[in-house]
Amino acid sequence: MKKYFFLLVLCLSTSSFVNAQFLKFGVKAGVNFANFNGGSVQGIDFSTLTSYHGGLVLEAKLFENFSLQSELLYSTQGAELRGLGTQVKNELGYLAVPVLAKFYLTKDGLSLEMGPQASLLVSQRNSFSLGDTQTFDFALAGGLSYKITKEVFVSGRYLAGLTEPKREADIKNAVVQFSVGYLF
Repeated sequence: MKKYFFLLVLCLSTSSFVNAQFLKFGVKAGVNFANFNGGSVQGIDFSTLTSYHGGLVLEAKLFENFSLQSELLYSTQGAELRGLGTQVKNELGYLAVPVLAKFYLTKDGLSLEMGPQASLLVSQRNSFSLGDTQTFDFALAGGLSYKITKEVFVSGRYLAGLTEPKREADIKNAVVQFSVGYLF
């Protein structure tokens, strides 16, 4: 069911761009600062995992100050876990599809972006026994983006996870992303 929801979000986000007047396609990549929030596990401390993301960007300008932006990213998230005599990086690799409303605040390219992100787990490295990992993750994203030129942009974003990546632990993904991108 969750996989079908993920595919539906992907199809809807890309089909709405087909009818748009102004489309821009691009690529982006950057650094993630990821951790688990919202709970604790006895004897385990969570600390920030520095990782990466990268992928494709599609922006449809609908009005002078408003666009919809959809992305298809590979993003590694998770946390460094310490405790019980061990230290391990729990890296979760997701195929993520954020669909963002983008409000241009200035004419020189500063924009506020916010919207949902649906992610599908595609890889996991150094699993730690916090229970089985969920294959679907849902988050809310918000941040700022700035177009340095018509083609080059930088952005910063926060992702607040709404679902639990581990079935038996009351934790959620939390990610700060910094990106650099190029629009063709």
